[in-house]
Amino acid sequence: MRRRDAFDPDGWLDTARRSPSPNWDERPAGQAVELLVIHHISLPAGHFTGPAIEQLFLNRLDPTSHPTFSSLEGLRVSAHFLIRRHGELIQFVSCEARAWHAGVSRFMGRDRCNDFSIGVELEGNSERPFTDAQYRVLARLTRALVDRWPLRHVAGHSDIAPGRKEDPGPLFDWDRFGQMTQSCGLDRPF
Repeated sequence: MRRRDAFDPDGWLDTARRSPSPNWDERPAGQAVELLVIHHISLPAGHFTGPAIEQLFLNRLDPTSHPTFSSLEGLRVSAHFLIRRHGELIQFVSCEARAWHAGVSRFMGRDRCNDFSIGVELEGNSERPFTDAQYRVLARLTRALVDRWPLRHVAGHSDIAPGRKEDPGPLFDWDRFGQMTQSCGLDRPF
């Protein structure tokens, strides 16, 4: 029997590959982590695999390496996790810290969602379905997160930044994800 995923005392998951990003800061004192935010990302847009996403989160993306990357020059972003198409799980920021994934955002009357959320990027876009491996890893990660933090809600980036963001997009199967994480008790109030 496989053991459960576990977080160390510093907020790093033992089964994720660590790739520490410099793009984080401390959460406000006493701030409970209550929200899981699901995103999607592909770099260049519509292309999967390759090092560009990781390079972006590590501030190592060469803006001259692709014509569309010039707009990303100087951008400082991160997420706690990235789930690649084949299911690889990479952690960039400790879940004890605030990753810079949500930007200008609002959830249930509260601004600054980065303060009280954990951000998970799925390698993908709004034009292709996510993979079975991604759903399996996301469900497993969600269970591990709920075991450690007082998560109560789940939202898409588009839910907390409507009109500004579209991810995880229309092809993310919320029903499937909900069935896979039913025991977690997370609410999606959208």
